[in-house]
Amino acid sequence: MNLFGYLGDAANWAGPGGIWERIGEHMGYVAVSLLVAMIIGIPVGAAVGHYRRGQVLVVQTSNAARSIPTLGLLVLVVTLMGTGLVPVVLALTVLAVPPVLNAAAVGFRDCDPDAVHAARALGMTPWQVVTGVELPLALPLVVSGVRSAALQLIATATVAAMAASGGLGRLIVDGQLLGPSGYPEMFAGAVIVGVLAIAVDLLLGAIGWILRMVTYRRGRLTLTTERQVAV
Repeated sequence: MNLFGYLGDAANWAGPGGIWERIGEHMGYVAVSLLVAMIIGIPVGAAVGHYRRGQVLVVQTSNAARSIPTLGLLVLVVTLMGTGLVPVVLALTVLAVPPVLNAAAVGFRDCDPDAVHAARALGMTPWQVVTGVELPLALPLVVSGVRSAALQLIATATVAAMAASGGLGRLIVDGQLLGPSGYPEMFAGAVIVGVLAIAVDLLLGAIGWILRMVTYRRGRLTLTTERQVAV
């Protein structure tokens, strides 16, 4: 059996341990880890960018986190906490936080100062400035950070199989145990991971493009309002 034969066999897709179940597990790890990374990275990055303090610390911390090998971190966490969802999500979150955090910090820091000044001139509170002006302007860059983190997670979530968990990494690990007869299963796991990464990248890229268009129109409206206030 070759790769196409394995993927074309309906029996390999259905039932416990089937491809659909592995895809669901894989994307579940990615979704939970990405959500946790966003909950941590976006507020912290927003605070750093808004107040323009701590940028160097954020960059250094992010670079240090990126240098940690995910597999080694996963082995350490599994040794301390045992197998299951939590160790996998913890290891993947460490990988996902840096790009989200950096993008949020840069996005809020580089907001159009004219738009911010116009909002303050209209009497908006600091919180309203952050949520109503800076956040919409920073969103395209924040989405790019989320996009980068998502792609890394999809590729790296295969290590979940090393923690006796599920995901598409099981196809690679289980296929390896079968020897040459398991090569189609291994290749199938790798191909599906690649297809998922491309699909998610296109989806998030489209969202980023829409947000850029909305931000552009919002910026033009804000500048028009500023001129009216100045008059």
